Amino acid sequence: MTEYVSTTPGLYPLPDWAKDDLSDLKGHQKHDLISGDEDVAITATYEEAREDVIDVQQDTGLDRIVEGQLRWDDMLAHPLAVADAVETHGIVRYYDNNNFYREPVVTDDLEPTGDIASELEAAAELAQGDDLQAVLPGPYSLYDLATDEHYGDDGDFLAAIAAFLEGEVDAFPAHETLFLLEPSLVETPPADGEDARASEAIDRVASATDADVIVQPYWGALEEKVYAHLLDADIDAVGFDFVANQDDNLYNIQEYGTTDNVALGLADGQNTLVEDPEAIRDRTEWVDGQLGVTEFETVYLTTNTGTFYLPYGKYVAKLEALAEAADLAEVTAA
Repeated sequence: MTEYVSTTPGLYPLPDWAKDDLSDLKGHQKHDLISGDEDVAITATYEEAREDVIDVQQDTGLDRIVEGQLRWDDMLAHPLAVADAVETHGIVRYYDNNNFYREPVVTDDLEPTGDIASELEAAAELAQGDDLQAVLPGPYSLYDLATDEHYGDDGDFLAAIAAFLEGEVDAFPAHETLFLLEPSLVETPPADGEDARASEAIDRVASATDADVIVQPYWGALEEKVYAHLLDADIDAVGFDFVANQDDNLYNIQEYGTTDNVALGLADGQNTLVEDPEAIRDRTEWVDGQLGVTEFETVYLTTNTGTFYLPYGKYVAKLEALAEAADLAEVTAA
């Protein structure tokens, strides 16, 4: 029987009180952004905010607990932004939307920082035995967003990014699942030859953990060839953004199949309209019905994207809806 798991791709909004406190403590200039060596007051504020978002996940009954990535000024580029071999340059637009990040420019050999591992260790202590989920940008998206001024070859640079993330995962505490966020596979898809290398890079990062690995593209559907190559990676689930593109995602599954587990992005991580739990459950059943005889071992019910731009109360309501929808789906399946 299918197991339904409520979760999210992380990237949560700061509690309102933390936004106010950090605005006073950090400021808004480039030199005020996270670098990995924050002072005691800033560190304490993030620690308290982390407690808040983990409490929220536990109170809502979410099946996977994430750290929340509250320290991440750059919602995908953060792991590079805090690395010694990286210089952060000007503000750049993410793809074609209204999100921005600091351009990470790699100037030397990349070495793991342990920054994300320390966040997860703190989250594991707060989770008190609940199933922990790690979140990282996927290697292709990080490669796509970064600038290389050291390796000199696209293939070598992508391999170096994958090795960097592999080293980060090696340092993680025990975790049940790992979400690799790969919007660049949709927004700036790899060309012929590069699509195979992207799959190999994802495979390398996934091999660094015994946890279930979910690759979560979003803001659309993957091109057919990119999707087919992604299935070559040794991953446990592919995520599908059914908010942004329903038809093409269904086509990919029907035409090429998918993994034994699946992540369904059925709640909008960037829209303040809160979905009804019964509606999410019904959409889950609709997807299942479109696939005929396919029966997944595990279905992860999730927002399609992180919720970092939502008002804090709306983010809480989205989590509540996902947790209840998973419970309803379990009852229906039984």
